[in-house]
Parts: sequence; structure tokens; C-alpha cells
Amino acid sequence: MPTFLHSTKSGMPGWVIFALAVGAFAIGTTEFATMSLLPYFAKDLGIDAPTAGHVISAYALGVVVGAPVLTVLGARVRRRTMLIWLMGAFALFNGLSAFAPSYESMLALRFLSGLPHGAYFGIGALVAVSLVPLNKRNQAVGQMFLGLTLATIIGVPLANWLGQSIGWRWGFAIVALTGLLTVALLFWLAPDKPAEPGASPLRELGALKHGQVWLTLAVGAIGFGGLFAVYTYLADTLMQVTMASPETVPLVLAIFGLGMTAGNILVPKLADQALMPTICGVLLWSAATTALFSVAAGSLWTVSITVFLIGIGGALGTVLQTRLMDIARNAQGLAAALNHSAFNFANALGPLLGGMAIAHGYGWASTGWVGSLLALGGLMLLLLSIGLERKASRDRVQVYIPRQNTDS
Repeated sequence: MPTFLHSTKSGMPGWVIFALAVGAFAIGTTEFATMSLLPYFAKDLGIDAPTAGHVISAYALGVVVGAPVLTVLGARVRRRTMLIWLMGAFALFNGLSAFAPSYESMLALRFLSGLPHGAYFGIGALVAVSLVPLNKRNQAVGQMFLGLTLATIIGVPLANWLGQSIGWRWGFAIVALTGLLTVALLFWLAPDKPAEPGASPLRELGALKHGQVWLTLAVGAIGFGGLFAVYTYLADTLMQVTMASPETVPLVLAIFGLGMTAGNILVPKLADQALMPTICGVLLWSAATTALFSVAAGSLWTVSITVFLIGIGGALGTVLQTRLMDIARNAQGLAAALNHSAFNFANALGPLLGGMAIAHGYGWASTGWVGSLLALGGLMLLLLSIGLERKASRDRVQVYIPRQNTDS
């Protein structure tokens, strides 16, 4: 039985997290499968591959915009209601993407499809942690994120197979159907509790006043870019450096997904014991494994093992989610949603810098060194965050020592 079905005494929390994970599976499938479907819809819509890439960028832009805006506007809405509306909109726009008649309509629909992404994960994480004891928070978020990682193993290959077999439009249709299934599960299983007392758009915006929130978002935006620098060019590296056959590439991509799944099972358990050391450890792990990628790329066996190890570092998103909720105080929803805006920034930064290294003649495997430097950059920002937090804590607990009376 999957770990997210193990629940507390009431028997319900595990099923609620399962429902949230189904939505994460739908989102992960559309986010990653669109890249593999690109050649098919580019040809059908009469555009070249670089132009079709703008469709992927439009979705990422939708995530960046939608995460803060929808979370703030929905601050007073019941979380169950908000999740249902977000996933309903996600299903609608992905379904319409399957019928897009032109490049322009596809561009607009992918932007609209991305809008609910960050808000869903942010609000879903709050619901997940509200169902479990304090010492299980990271595991609850990790179990919800398992849907996202399983999408890279099951959902993306399925969508790609549908795209090759019966048409790319079915890849988006299956995502829409999974979104509708999530709506039904949330309606049936999620607790219908009122919004937090005092919740308001203004209070959510209060998260932006905390310097630690911005520093933690920067850790994700920079540190997670290393993983994307490698993953984006992984297929080309396998064929150009490892000399793997095209049929082997999906298997290695699935191995990456297995690594992410393992990371989201193991790392949150460590984080529930010691959050900040775990985040430091994940960033160091990412720096080491991405650097190893540059050395291991010559052999299919070594690169496959390394890709699995790199995938484990994908748990950074889970543990940073909890860190943001801890430091945002009464504005946890916005902080949790902005986590996904930060990762979409990383999804743009990593490939950009990796592509620059390749373009300057350093070779396909040089993305590993780029990834390592980005992970180390994220670690430096995290250490700065820890140092400032400790200094602020010392300042708050300064003890006044009264002057001793020297009168005889």
C-alpha cells in the first residue's frame, strides 16, 4: 500500500492526501509531458520547434503569475472550495488545450492552464499539514508531492505514448480527465472547514514583509536550478555523449523519476527530525551529484546511477515548502504558493545557464558543473538565512544584567 494511504487514527487524513496527490499527478504530467509532445503539436499547428517552446514558457509564466494572485484573492475562501475551483479550472483549460485550433489559442490556453498550479500546491500543502501531528508535516507534504514525482514515471510516458499513437491532443485530454477525478475526490474526501480566523488578502501579503521568506524563495530559485540545468539537456547528453539509443532515453528519464520518488519518501522523514540540516544536506547532495554527472556521462551504467541520485535532490521542493510555512507566520498560503513561482524561475535559469555553457563549447556534460555551482549558490543563500535568523534570535533574548551595587 502506498505510504500516503497510511493514515492517522480517524482513517481519513491519508485519503485526503491521496486526493491531493492525484491533483499533483495531473499537474506534473502536463508540466513535463508538454515538452515531449512539442514536436507533434508544433507540426500540427504549423510552427517550428523554437516557436512551439513558447507554449511551455507560457505555462511557466501562468504559474508565476497565478500562484500569488489566486492565493491572495482566495484568502477568505474555504480551502476545500478553493482547491476544487483551482483543479476545476485546471481541468477546463487543459481540456480546451486538446482542442486548440491555432498557435495563438494554444499559447493563451497554456498560460491559463498554469494559473492554478502554484496556488493548488500551496493551499494543498496547508491542508495536508493540518491533518497530521507537528512532527509529520514534512512527510505529509512529501506524500502529496509523490503525485508529482510519479507523474514523471507514469503520466509523462503515458501522455507521450498517446501523442505518438493517437494524437498529441489526447495527452492533454488525459490530464483534463485526471483533473476532473481530483475534483470529485476532493469534494468527497477533503474536510470542509472555514477559512482561518482573520484571513484576508492583506494578511497574506504580509508574507512579503519577511526577509526570511525572500531568502528562502531565493534558495529554491537558485539551488533548484541545478537540477533543471541537467534534466533539460539530459536526452541530448545521453545521445551525444553516452551514445545511447533513442529508445533508451525514456528509461533513463524514468530512472530520474524513480530518484525523485525515493527522495520524496526518505528526505521528509529526515526533515521532520531536523529541517534546516536536512535542507543543507540536500543542497550539498545536489552539488555533488550534478558535478558527478559531468564525469559519469560517458557510460550508460554510471550515468543512469547518477541520474537516480540527482533525482533524490528533487525533494528540495518539499522541505522548502515547510520552511516557508514556518517563517511566513500568518501568511502561510502565499508563501507556500510562491515556492512554485520560485521553482519555475529555477526551471528557466538552469536551462539558460546550461545552454550557455554548451553554446560556448564546454560540451553537453558541462551542464553538471553548472548544476553544481547553482546548488552551491543556493547553499550559500541558505547559510546566510540561518546566520541572520540566529543573529535575530540572539538579539531577542539578550538578558539585562543589572549593575552591581558597589556602595559599601
